[in-house]
Amino acid sequence: MRPVAVIGPTGTGKSALALDLAEQLGGEIVNADAMQLYRGMDIGTAKLPVAQRRGIPHHQLDVIDVTVNASVARYQESAAADIEAIMNRGAAPVIVGGSMLYIQSLLDQWSFPATDPEVRARWEARLAEVGVAALHAELTRVDPQAGASILDSDGRRIVRALEVVELTGQPFAASAPRIGTPRWDTAIIGLDWDTAVLDERLQQRTEAMFDDGLVAEVTGLIAEGLRTGVTASRALGYAQVLADLDAGGDGSSAREPTFVGTRRYVRRQRSWFRRDHRVHWLDGSAADLAKAAVAILDK
Repeated sequence: MRPVAVIGPTGTGKSALALDLAEQLGGEIVNADAMQLYRGMDIGTAKLPVAQRRGIPHHQLDVIDVTVNASVARYQESAAADIEAIMNRGAAPVIVGGSMLYIQSLLDQWSFPATDPEVRARWEARLAEVGVAALHAELTRVDPQAGASILDSDGRRIVRALEVVELTGQPFAASAPRIGTPRWDTAIIGLDWDTAVLDERLQQRTEAMFDDGLVAEVTGLIAEGLRTGVTASRALGYAQVLADLDAGGDGSSAREPTFVGTRRYVRRQRSWFRRDHRVHWLDGSAADLAKAAVAILDK
């Protein structure tokens, strides 16, 4: 069974389309959202509740604790194993998510550069010493392309890029995957909306998350070690609530920063995905998206 990947920016309705496709194709869903890997991070990641999954098996959800650093390499290995097991059962894998590196690592079989704990620790210490903005400036000086492509707030990726540059003597981009025929001949469906409409959807999504108890979720996860989780604590919504709590607030002032951060992330997702010529784009406002997606699969 040929896999299908439903990708695109946050808030475009990927989960709903993936469910419809899985029902029509007799498929199972494989998550490709890095933050939905975490147990307990439900509201802020818009993780679909079990009761709304229509009895369809879901994979790569709730597989790590918030204290664990999410790893693209680990995800690539485990998600690939899930996909091949699904195909061996005669079902169709439906990959869904918006985490750019996770999707590309899976579909383009990214070969990851080696890592060195001592080099990594040194750059992490440098991050703690000078802060994320200053370290981003250092990266930009040694690798302008990496500096331009990595957000100046993404300390983990900045550290990784500096580690790779030091170990390989080459720009970070030299280790990036090459876009070719997608693994398993996966059909890639992209979902997007008009920018103004999507911004409104993101605003409503943010308000709903806070109304549904995002602050309480973050507070509960603090007891589970959220603050020590380098990846989890920086997730959109969670990072903003933590910052507001640390400033003496009750978390409610994190609404606007969460929306602004999400909108900024969406622009980055759109730029990344639009570079991939293999994506078949659908307008999220169109009627019967599943029918249009199946028509693409039949070509």
